[in-house]
Amino acid sequence: MSFSELGLSAKVQAAVASAGYTTPTPIQAEAIPHVLARRDVLGIAQTGTGKTAAFTLPMLTMLEEGRARARMPRTLILEPTRELAAQVEENFVKYGTNHKLSVALLIGGVSFGDQDAKLTRGVDVLIATPGRLLDHFERGRLLLTGVELLVIDEADRMLDMGFIPDIERICKMVPFTRQTLFFTATMPPEIQRITEQFLHNPVKVEVSRPASTAGTITQKLIKSGRKDFEKRDLLRNLIRSADNFKNAIIFCNRKSEVATLYKSLQKHDFSVTALHGDMDQRARMQALASFRDGSIQLLVASDVAARGLDIPDVSHVFNYDTPHHPEDYVHRIGRTGRAGRLGTAITIVTPEDMKSLSAIEKLIGQPIGWEGAPVSAEDATEARRERRSEGGRGEGGRGESGRGESGRGRRSIGTSRGEARGGDERPARREKAASAEDRPARRETAARPVEDRPARRDDRPAQAEARPAARAERPARSQGGPRPVSSGGRPPQRPDLSDEADVSHLPQFLLRPITFKSR
Repeated sequence: MSFSELGLSAKVQAAVASAGYTTPTPIQAEAIPHVLARRDVLGIAQTGTGKTAAFTLPMLTMLEEGRARARMPRTLILEPTRELAAQVEENFVKYGTNHKLSVALLIGGVSFGDQDAKLTRGVDVLIATPGRLLDHFERGRLLLTGVELLVIDEADRMLDMGFIPDIERICKMVPFTRQTLFFTATMPPEIQRITEQFLHNPVKVEVSRPASTAGTITQKLIKSGRKDFEKRDLLRNLIRSADNFKNAIIFCNRKSEVATLYKSLQKHDFSVTALHGDMDQRARMQALASFRDGSIQLLVASDVAARGLDIPDVSHVFNYDTPHHPEDYVHRIGRTGRAGRLGTAITIVTPEDMKSLSAIEKLIGQPIGWEGAPVSAEDATEARRERRSEGGRGEGGRGESGRGESGRGRRSIGTSRGEARGGDERPARREKAASAEDRPARRETAARPVEDRPARRDDRPAQAEARPAARAERPARSQGGPRPVSSGGRPPQRPDLSDEADVSHLPQFLLRPITFKSR
């Protein structure tokens, strides 16, 4: 079958031919006619099968009629990451050379002003990540009531990244009569629920078993010690001794591990760059561009780069860390062996990784061969035993720093802080408790009728005469608890304010009578 048999327009066929493609991939051959027939499509296919062109090419044909309106895109494509969104934009640029369509890209790391200017002019194709799309919508800068075609790409990756609530919200904002194209590599229950809710009588296009790996990829397992320096040393030797090596993507489970491994390889004079989620958009695009054009041989990446990136000629994939989720293994090694090319995927396995490895082999339905001695059952058992013993020690040892059991950690921190703040804090608390007996008397004084309260400032002589009697009636503080003691060892003496007191030592301005002017 050729592209001319799929019902694409002459302009699109010419662009495909100029790009050097003559035969469609299986998913393109099956999906494109249904898209052109305005049917909803559920596409299930592994990575590297041409899913992007399966919706890009028919969209270009359909958009040849009509025109864009300000702030109302005609079509909407949702991608889980900035890199995938930028890659889809590149496909529209490549295959839309004969069209005068406006394309806008809404992703993070780019100013809102530039994106808003494009929306104001009107766009035929809007490519976006869910978060940035909702930001524009909530600012009132975007209307989705004109969307005729909605594409949800890499849906299982959306699930992994927590975007499903956003996807549900967006699906409810676009017209009910729109056409929906839904592409995924796996079909977990949550994805199945979404398809049943938002797709209307879809055509299911499945070109391979879910979570299967391409037959063009040679898969190997390599045993490593548990120490990080052992894994790094093994990886360097594997890169140096690899057959037919051109370039490689090296996957790590954590962003911190990406940074550490990148610095190590750079220190050993490898041509390397890094890609992970904490990098700003400009740095991420530069890293990908340098790897694509061949100026950099090694790309150390987290799983943000595992899904859907179209780097056509990657000779090797190294799993520096065995992935925790078996689906991630399929997507990682899918970066090599694309479009019929041969590729090699090597996974470094420690004794602690055997449980994850078993889940991977169960998912792909085949065992993966070892190169060299495999991890023995005794090694795996010993690793589990050490992990359990380390966990037991961690409860006691880490508790002092607040990382062990939550109760122990908090009590330890609280006690040390209390001692640091107040020295001997407990006697002070007992003194407060003992002086609580004074409180009823204070409350009783505060609750006296208005007419029994002391006079205001203009009756100060009478108030001074009343003070000794009030003190005599007040309960002694010593009954309720210990009285405060001055530094000299005697109870502090209150000044005598009676008329017979000796006031010769006071300055004259304190003896001057106070007068009040009436307002």
